[in-house]
Amino acid sequence: MSGKQKVLLISLAVVLVVLFVLAVGLGSRRGEGDPAAPPDFLSWLSKFGAKQSAVDPETVTADCAVDGKPATFTFTGTCTLTVADPGGLKTLTLRSSKAFAVNAPAPGGAGVRVKDTVEPSPQPSPTPDQAVAQVAVDTTTEIVLTCPGLGAQCTVVATAG
Repeated sequence: MSGKQKVLLISLAVVLVVLFVLAVGLGSRRGEGDPAAPPDFLSWLSKFGAKQSAVDPETVTADCAVDGKPATFTFTGTCTLTVADPGGLKTLTLRSSKAFAVNAPAPGGAGVRVKDTVEPSPQPSPTPDQAVAQVAVDTTTEIVLTCPGLGAQCTVVATAG
């Protein structure tokens, strides 16, 4: 290893240690954190890539889409969402004020379907009174949503996070 490489490696190690110490020092508040009000440092850091891992809600289509409301789906029984190829592993976030079930293929061609029923969160929660499902998507994918209950109607919104 040359002298320049050693200096570069030591400099990188020093920068990582300094960043670690800053992160620990800035995040050393007592009590529970508030996801709605993250520390300023994290808010600044999130500008560099927070939404890059989210599926664009406008790439989600379905027969149960609500006209005039992008990425909003209203249905009774079931609705199949089609997510366009996101170009890599990304997360689709689905939100509703009512409980709903999600049935989606696992990413990576695993040949497994993932099933879950989500219900609105009780108080105190960062998303009170909202049922939130996050689905990993890596190719063009069909996701089946089910509204539980006989004749019950659900409205689900696809969001970027």
